[in-house]
Amino acid sequence: MDKAKIAILISGTGTNMAALIYAAKQSDCPYAIVLVASNNPAAAGLKLAAAEGITTYAHPHKGMHREQHDRLMHDAIIESGADYIALAGYMRILSSEFIGKWAGKMLNIHPSLLPKYKGLDTFQKALDAGDRHAGCSVHIVTPALDDGPVLGQTEVAIMPDDTAESLARRVQFAEHQLYPKILAEYVSRERDPDWLIAKVGELALALPETRYRESHGSPAWRVGPTSSGKFFAHVSVNHHGDDRIALLVKTAGPDEMAALIEQDGETYHRPAYYGASGWIGVRLDRPNVDWDHIGEWLEHSWRSVAPRRLVKLQKVAEEF
Repeated sequence: MDKAKIAILISGTGTNMAALIYAAKQSDCPYAIVLVASNNPAAAGLKLAAAEGITTYAHPHKGMHREQHDRLMHDAIIESGADYIALAGYMRILSSEFIGKWAGKMLNIHPSLLPKYKGLDTFQKALDAGDRHAGCSVHIVTPALDDGPVLGQTEVAIMPDDTAESLARRVQFAEHQLYPKILAEYVSRERDPDWLIAKVGELALALPETRYRESHGSPAWRVGPTSSGKFFAHVSVNHHGDDRIALLVKTAGPDEMAALIEQDGETYHRPAYYGASGWIGVRLDRPNVDWDHIGEWLEHSWRSVAPRRLVKLQKVAEEF
């Protein structure tokens, strides 16, 4: 199985970076660290990453516009081949432009039980509030600071004699356990049949008069009347011994199918049984699936079998 490629951004010692690096050494870990980058060339974490054989990149941000520095970091990440970014003590507010390029592909760990205590001084805030627990959260990065969807949290009890420093040390242990686990789960979802089927279903059911219905034991979607509707999409999971997970959609015929497969054999294939009827397989179990492209294929296939009245209504709707 191909592993997801991760770039880690740090600004200091990189203790969470180290936790991710050592978790990635396990044979069953679904990700590999391909880059550690920093806005601080003196960051101690860079030395550790280099010692572990990981490519490093550093460029100071002083004297640069935020967007300009972010573009340098983005270019280094792209060159590394990374599929995802893990922020691990990266003490820079990222530009909306940078975040937009990595939407849904960038995670951060924050030392509080979000949505509580965004920003800095989280441990003192928890102590001042008289909380019984502090903790840490892993979330998806969005333009709003520490505001993206939370993927996982760990609570850490606050003891009567805790200071901000003593509490921070204990929460750090929790961070080192939580971050590798949540990152592994997040990058693995793209190979989880249930997640992929749900994602396809969300797009398919957004089209007019569509409904879910299994076909020969496989997930599938139809358009038109309940009694006489036609299938426009299937998801193939281990179909006829094929271990790929793929969306099956209708093409214009053998010529289009052959041209697509010749153009991009990693994405497209001729599925067993369905291929003879003009259906093509679009692989889903791979990093960086372009879901807009999948949506376009679903609509294309839907148009090929939908009643004319629906196609006309769809065209009218698109004009507004």
